[in-house]
Order: sequence, then structure tokens, then C-alpha cells
Amino acid sequence: MIADWWASTAEIRRANPHSIDRAIALGRRADRFGAAFFGGYTSAITALDQSITGIGALCATEEGGGHPRAIQTTLADGLLNGTKHFVSGGTLATDLLVVAKIGERDGRPELKVARIKANASGVKLEDGLVLDFVPEIPHGAVTFSNARVDAVLEGDGYERYLKPFRTIEDLHVFGAIAACLVANGAAQATAERLEATLAAIRHLARQSPSSPETHIALAGVLALARETIAAMDLSGFSEEFRTRFERDKPLLKIAEKVREQRRVKAWSEKK
Repeated sequence: MIADWWASTAEIRRANPHSIDRAIALGRRADRFGAAFFGGYTSAITALDQSITGIGALCATEEGGGHPRAIQTTLADGLLNGTKHFVSGGTLATDLLVVAKIGERDGRPELKVARIKANASGVKLEDGLVLDFVPEIPHGAVTFSNARVDAVLEGDGYERYLKPFRTIEDLHVFGAIAACLVANGAAQATAERLEATLAAIRHLARQSPSSPETHIALAGVLALARETIAAMDLSGFSEEFRTRFERDKPLLKIAEKVREQRRVKAWSEKK
């Protein structure tokens, strides 16, 4: 289903070169949270690397988690070796951004992000976990065995890419979800609040994803969005949409602890 939906949105993606505009436009085309998430997530990937035109995925999490010290995948002489878990998109992914270790500096891992095609030699991508919510979105694991990368992105892999990605992903996914709700039957009062949320998200997506000001404002925007959605009158939605909505609501709570830590840290830095 998601592969067919993605294929049907080619013109929308071409017509919206800025990632946040693309995420929102794709959300308006989605008939369920799963498609909205996919549109938002893949758009967020292009915010990291604009050269990706296919289905991109960030490969960071390993057996020990996603913390920099847990990353054991290596990049040396242009070759990747290691295994990543929980790759959003699973075998649908065409372009992988891989967080890999190139060595250590002052006792800390030095990370880079490499781009590689999912069908490249030495890459084995397999579908894996299926969640109880948004089950349309596959997740997978990928193993790299002396896989030659297409490019190594400029800058530190953690500070420039991995660390800000939670903020980038939140903006793009919540933007797509808000747009999806407006397009599928939100009542006028709710739609007005969601459109206001979208205006704020568009603005924040053009700010630094690392600044405390962005994080504080985003915390407020997401809190208002969650309140609006929680109080939403579902009568204007189709029965099919309502059923999927109840199933998929847990998507909105993913990474709540990380968001709260980000909010607290932002206020401490601002003071």
C-alpha cells in the first residue's frame, strides 16, 4: 500500500522542493497516519541530504541503541561494515544515510554519515519489526559487508546530522500529520488550530534545529497540537479513518521522554 501511495505522489514531491513544504503536501494527500508519517519522515531525510530523491532512511540504531558510544559500524577507506536496526521503511528504502565510526578522538567516537544505495554490493536490507500502530510502515535491519559508499557527508556525523534529526523529524512528521487531519475531515475550529500549527511548523523548520529557541518554541507547538488532536471531534471523519486513528494514536507519543529532555535542556541553555 505505502509503495503504491509513494508512487502516486511523485508530482507532489517534485512540486515541493523544500522539505517541510513537501512533508505538509504529502500529509494532505495521505488517508491515514501511516502514509502521513512516511511522507514526513522521508521529507526529513531530504533535509539532511537534498540529493536524495528516492525513499531515504537514516541508519543509526544498533544492538546497543542509538547513542554515539553504541555505534560500532565502521567506515574506513570508503567501505562500511556493521549492522543497523530499526531502519524506517525497511526494504522500501532506496537510499541510506549511515552513521558510522571512523575512529576516536579524546576517548570519544568520531562519527561520519555516509550515503549508499540500498541495492549496492555488500548491502543486505531485510524487513523486520511490525508495530501494532501504523503497521503499513515496515522497519528493517541492514548489514554492510565491505560496502562501498557513494559519498561521505560533510561535517560531524553526530553534531550536524544525528543530534538534530529528532528535531527535524518531529517538525516534518507532525506537520504531515496535522495536514492529514485537516484534509480528511477535521471540523472547522479544529482545522483552524491545525493550520495555525502548520504555519508555526513551517517557520520553525527554517530555523536552526539545534538552537534552544527552536526547541522551546517547538515544545509549545507540539503541546498545542497534541491538545487539539486529543479534543478533536471525530464525527467529520470516515469510519475507516476513525478506526485507523484510534489504532495509530500511539505514534504521537513516540520519543516523549526525549522531547521532554530537549525542552528542559533548552530552557537551561537559554537562562
